Amino acid sequence: MTIDSRATARFPGVTGVILAGGKSSRMGSNKALLPYRGGRFIEAIYRQLSGLLGEVLVVTGTPEQYAFLGCRMVSDLYHDIGVLAGLHAGLFHSHTSHIFAVACDMPYLNNTMIRMLLARRHQGDVIIPEGENGLEPLHAVYCRSCLPAMETALQTGKRRLISFFPEIQVTTVPGDTIRFVDPHLDSFRNINTPADYYDLRVGERVGCKVAMDEKKLGLSGQ
Repeated sequence: MTIDSRATARFPGVTGVILAGGKSSRMGSNKALLPYRGGRFIEAIYRQLSGLLGEVLVVTGTPEQYAFLGCRMVSDLYHDIGVLAGLHAGLFHSHTSHIFAVACDMPYLNNTMIRMLLARRHQGDVIIPEGENGLEPLHAVYCRSCLPAMETALQTGKRRLISFFPEIQVTTVPGDTIRFVDPHLDSFRNINTPADYYDLRVGERVGCKVAMDEKKLGLSGQ
């Protein structure tokens, strides 16, 4: 297998899950639908995951807002409980043994990082990276074997995303390993406020200008 084919290979047996159930209260509008890269925010995430995985589904209580994606959409089985219920729904409704779950406001997803986590998917029930502030449950791989522990947590009123972790085998990918492929841990950054969104758009414009200047100077690809 060549380097290029490895870079674009899809992972069988894994479904991408985008959680789009948040209220976006700090943004003031649905951040998943903000303009981004010629489309909407969630579109960029959907396209990126679709390049790696056979299916990508969206967990949402308002499927009509995301009909333009043309993908399968599912809703929580446990309502008004929070993000853990959304994660459970994605895993429950997937047709594969594993899912890779992300939030709808993570524009800096790194394909190399995702492939590294997916390559470890048989090493535990959850494969989760470690960021600056601890574990990153919304950038992690989950096996269907997590469902009973998730359901017990939800049925007993536990809302924390990691509340079911003591009942399963969790494999942590340490920060030093993560920084090898993502030095600044950008993969875990969220867009929560108008200021975050502004910084993102400014950074995109600066990056495009640098790329165009390098191309004009014949420096691209060097």
